[in-house]
Amino acid sequence: MRRADRLFRIVQLLRSGRLQTARHLAEKLQVSHRTIYRDVQDLQLSGVPITGEAGVGYTLRRDFDIPPLMFDREEIAALVLGARMVQAWGGMQLAEAANRAIRKIEAVLPTDLRERVDDVLLYAPGFRAPAEVRTRLDTLHTAAQDRRVVLIAYAREDGQQSVRRVHPLALYFWGGAWTLAAWCELRNDFRSFRVDRMEHLESLGEIFVPKAGQMLSDFLRHIRAELDRRDS
Repeated sequence: MRRADRLFRIVQLLRSGRLQTARHLAEKLQVSHRTIYRDVQDLQLSGVPITGEAGVGYTLRRDFDIPPLMFDREEIAALVLGARMVQAWGGMQLAEAANRAIRKIEAVLPTDLRERVDDVLLYAPGFRAPAEVRTRLDTLHTAAQDRRVVLIAYAREDGQQSVRRVHPLALYFWGGAWTLAAWCELRNDFRSFRVDRMEHLESLGEIFVPKAGQMLSDFLRHIRAELDRRDS
């Protein structure tokens, strides 16, 4: 869980009005007591009216509330379009997450702004997004986040097939096709693989440790250098 998300959860747990011990908060958020003490102190220093002390418990002043989200018309359009694109072309899990995110935003918007969500006339039809590709996206995204080696059976555009062990770094969408940026153990170099050309995909239990020269930042420098050579 990101620290920003954890701080938000702490505030939400304290809004119940009941005294919450650091032990209870730590168990809920699966972190150490020391992390809770530090987070609560940082929230207090930022102006959140949390009362209490270590060893006793904490609570939030009842009149405290988080200000409502306020978006202008263009911001709402951008959020809705982004969510619709994820729903149409992203992985299955991300599509569901995008739908939940929009519903959460709607729930806290004032009535006049909530009505604007349905007025956004920007769409991203996903009729051409195969279900198997979207499932692979979820697997690859999770593997990249967890730094797990992935085994793929891949068919190039010319029909040549190969089996690769790769270190997934990131996924890129090129308006109809997703590619995986990865470090390829077979070639001992960076490679990009179209997700729709993967005939088999398996996330292995093996964890890879990013090394200098094999990281996403290195891949991006590599791509920029190639583009500069082509343009020169």
